[in-house]
Amino acid sequence: MNGDLMVMIMIISIIGISIGSVLIHTWIQAKHGHPLEDSSDAKVDVETSKTIERIETENRERNDKLDHMQDRMVVLEKIVTERGYSLSDEIEALRSLPTPDADTGRALNIPIKEPQS
Repeated sequence: MNGDLMVMIMIISIIGISIGSVLIHTWIQAKHGHPLEDSSDAKVDVETSKTIERIETENRERNDKLDHMQDRMVVLEKIVTERGYSLSDEIEALRSLPTPDADTGRALNIPIKEPQS
C-alpha cells in the first residue's frame, strides 16, 4: 500500500508541476507583451484585432457607398433610356438656336425679368 501512495503522490506532483509551469510561462509572456494563445492555439493579438475591426468597418462603409452609387446609376439609366434621350439630337437643336444678341450679350434670347418694385 505504501508503494501505491508513492505513485499517487508522484502523479499528483507531476500534474501540479506541469500546471504551475504553464501558468508561469503564460504570466511571463503576458508581462513582456507577447501575444497570448486562445484555446485553439491561435495567436490573439489586441492590435491585430483592432486592425481587423477597422478594416471591416471601412469595408462596410465602402460597400454602403457602392450600393448608393449603384442605385444612382440605375436612376440615371432610367432617365437616359425612358426619355428617348439622344445627345446628338439635343446638340443639333442647340446649334440651330440663334447666336447671342450682340447688343445684350445674352445667349438664346432669353428675356430678362425686370425687378419688381
